[in-house]
Amino acid sequence: MHSPHVIRQRAAVSRPRRETLNGHMSINLWFTGLSGSGKSTLAHAVEERLHLMGCRTYVFDGDNVRHGLCGDLGFSLEDRSENMRRIAEMVNLFLDSGVISLTAFISPLKADRERVKEIIGAENLIEVYCNCPLEICEERDVKGLYKKARTGEIKNYTGISSPYEVPENPDIELDTGTRPLRDCVNDIIAELRERGIILH
Repeated sequence: MHSPHVIRQRAAVSRPRRETLNGHMSINLWFTGLSGSGKSTLAHAVEERLHLMGCRTYVFDGDNVRHGLCGDLGFSLEDRSENMRRIAEMVNLFLDSGVISLTAFISPLKADRERVKEIIGAENLIEVYCNCPLEICEERDVKGLYKKARTGEIKNYTGISSPYEVPENPDIELDTGTRPLRDCVNDIIAELRERGIILH
């Protein structure tokens, strides 16, 4: 959908100029996986490393976004799709600003992840699949959400009463169930260097 009678404005300061000022390219790291798979933990650890390297970054965390931008949405598949659409549009703004954005969302459906890639542009997105067995995710259930889902107190909970479609060809797949966090961070930093996103 597009608002009628709205004309896009072109800025004199472009994305390449902002990237030059920042000293790195802008990109989106999209972390997907079950609740408890380590998406947010990994995203914040990568951001910390990048920050120490002098990079401009921002983490979009699923819980935090739902306190504001997407506070009016529930957890039906339709609302999850709209949640992801809004985030994708926000990511576009951060890409234009020259920032490395990190988005940590369950994003359970392939169709929604593909839609995100269409909005953002596949060349602007690195899909990171946090591969962690359900039983380990449940062991990490610090918020007690899996227990509530098992008893039916929470409906439409991914992995229990709502599906999670495993990415077929993620850019990066990490064993976040058993692999040390530092090693996972190193793999992502290496990928960013290999792509020329960061130069040091």
